[in-house]
Amino acid sequence: MIKQSWSSLISPLLLVMTSVLTAGCHKDDFLGKNPNSSLVVPSTLTDFQNLLDNDQVMNLFPALGEISADNYFIDQSLWQSAGTRVQNAYTWEKDIFDGEGNDEDWNYPYQQVYYANVVLDGLEKLKTDNSTIATYNSVKGQALFTRAFGLYNVAQLFAPVYDAMTAATDSSIPLRLSQDVKAPTVRSTVKQTYDQITGDLRIAVGLLPATVSMTYVNRASRPAAQALLARIYLSMRKYDSAGLYADSALSAHLTLLDYRQLNNSGLPIPFSRQNAEILYQSSFVNYQDYSQVLTGYSYFDCFVDSNLIRSYDPNDLRPSFYYFLLGVTDSFGLKGSYAGSLFPFGGLATDEVYLISAECKARAGDLNGAASKLNTLLVNRWKPGTFNGYAFTTQQEAFDTVLSERRKEMPFRGVRWSDLRRLNKEGANITLFRKINGAVDSLAPNSIRYVLPIPPDVLLLSGIQNNPR
Repeated sequence: MIKQSWSSLISPLLLVMTSVLTAGCHKDDFLGKNPNSSLVVPSTLTDFQNLLDNDQVMNLFPALGEISADNYFIDQSLWQSAGTRVQNAYTWEKDIFDGEGNDEDWNYPYQQVYYANVVLDGLEKLKTDNSTIATYNSVKGQALFTRAFGLYNVAQLFAPVYDAMTAATDSSIPLRLSQDVKAPTVRSTVKQTYDQITGDLRIAVGLLPATVSMTYVNRASRPAAQALLARIYLSMRKYDSAGLYADSALSAHLTLLDYRQLNNSGLPIPFSRQNAEILYQSSFVNYQDYSQVLTGYSYFDCFVDSNLIRSYDPNDLRPSFYYFLLGVTDSFGLKGSYAGSLFPFGGLATDEVYLISAECKARAGDLNGAASKLNTLLVNRWKPGTFNGYAFTTQQEAFDTVLSERRKEMPFRGVRWSDLRRLNKEGANITLFRKINGAVDSLAPNSIRYVLPIPPDVLLLSGIQNNPR
C-alpha cells in the first residue's frame, strides 16, 4: 500500500490554504478581516482561538448523507439539472463521483481536523499560568471537539457502521492526529476510529466551559461535547453510554424552544442562529449542487417525503415551522433551519439530546423515564392545551413512539443516514426507494452502498483502497 501525507486527504486548493496558514498567518487573516497585514505564525492563545472561530470552515457539516437519505424526493427536472454527484448519490450509484474530485464532504471535515491539529500542536509549545490556564483549557477542549466532530462526520459517510463484532478489523478512515504533512496516510480500523473520537471528546469534557455561550454558539462547551458523545454512542449502539452522556448534557442545559410562543407568520426562517436550544452551531456545506436540493424556501421541485408529512398530528406545530406548502399542491418544501439560514442545520441542539435520552430509557425498560423526556419536549411543540402526553405500557410501544418522534423532530438535520445505518443493523428492515425516468431504484437494508466511495483524487494521491460498492 502506498503511504502518502496530508496532501492526499485534502484537495490541492485546500492544501494551499492550510500551507499558508502553517507557514504564517496574521491572527485576523483567518477571518478575512485584515488581508493587507504582514503574515505571522499563529502562536498565541488569541491566534488559536481566532483559527477555531473561522466558522466558514470549522462549523460546516457534510451533506451527502442527507442527499442519500429518505426525508425528501425530487422531480425529474430538478434531478436532471442537479450535478453528477447529487444525481448519483440520490440513486445510490456505485460511483457517485464519476471521476470528479475535490469533494466538500471529505475536504471540509479533514480541513477542520487539520486546523484542530495546528492548534493542538501549537498549544504544546505554550507555557501557562493561573491567568491563562482557563483560556488554554477552553482552546484545547475546542480543538479536541473539532477534531472529533470532523472525524465522526467523515466516518458516517465513508466508513462502515460500528459493529462491535467486526470493528477491530473493518476498514475505516485515515486518522490524522498531527499537522505533520509528512505523516503517512493509512486507513484505520472502525474501532481505532471510534476509540480516537470518543477519547478526544472525553478529554474535552474536562476542559471545556461548563455552560453554553449564546454569544459564541460556534464554540464547543462541555454540554456540547457530552451531546456529541451521546450522538456518537447512539450511532455505535452503545445505548447505556449514550443515555449517560445525554442526561449529563441535559443536567447543564435543558432549555427548549416553546413553539407555541414563536412568531411563524409566513417567515422563511423561523429560527434564530442563536436560539436557546443550540448547543453547537453548524450548517450544511454550501455547495451549489447541494443547494439546489436542500436549500429551504428556494426550490420548488424538492418535496418533503409525503409519509413523513402525514405522520404529524393536526395539532403538531412542527410542520408549520419546518415546511411550507408548495403552491396549490399537497406537497411541501423546506423552510429555514436552526442554522438561522436557508441551509440545513447539522449542529447539536437540546431537542436531540432529549430524544437520545428517551430512546435509551425506552431500550433499558424505563418506560416512565422515556415518557417523561418525550413529553417535556413535545408539550413545547403542540398547540396550547392539545398535547395530553404519552404513558407507555410496553417497551415496544415506548421504543416505536420515540423513534417516530425522532423522525418528526429532526428531519434534514444530518442524522437520518446514521439512523438508517444503525437501525437496519438491528433488523429494522428499512428499504429506500427512488423513482427517476420511470425506473425505480432501491437501497436494501445493510447494503454495502451505505458506505460511500472515497473521492477519486484522494485515491489517486494516497493509494489507499476504495470502499467496496
